Order: sequence, then structure tokens, then C-alpha cells
Amino acid sequence: MPSAIEQIVDAYVRLKNRRGLDELMMHRQRLAVDLKSRSGYDFSRPIEKIDEEIAVIEAGLSRLKAGDSATSGGRQPF
Repeated sequence: MPSAIEQIVDAYVRLKNRRGLDELMMHRQRLAVDLKSRSGYDFSRPIEKIDEEIAVIEAGLSRLKAGDSATSGGRQPF
């Protein structure tokens, strides 16, 4: 069964919502930076989970980009 982030990313890709994926990515990146800057507690598990989610989002962005290239016939807009 796909994880929640995988389902969210799949929905954004199906809807071709690049902005939503970008915002999701920025949020996860901010969380990762914040957790990595903290001390006094072992944040390795949450950081690992966020890094996995970032990888899922990156894959979704790649799928969205590939879909855009396929629908435009590989032509670049002017």
C-alpha cells in the first residue's frame, strides 16, 4: 500500500499541479534544515523519513516534467 506522501504526490502529478509539488518540496526541505540544526535529541529517524519523502517528491516532479515533455512533443516554448 502506498504511503500517504506517495498518494499525495501521485494526485499532484495526475492533476499536473507543479506548484503544489514545489510547495510540498519546500516545506519538507525547511523541516529537514530545521531538524538538522537542532541538538539535544536524536533526530536521525525523523530526518531519515523526511529525506525519503523528499525523494518521493523529486520522483513526482520528474514524472511531471517527463509528462510535460511528452505532451509538448519535446518542443520548448518561446
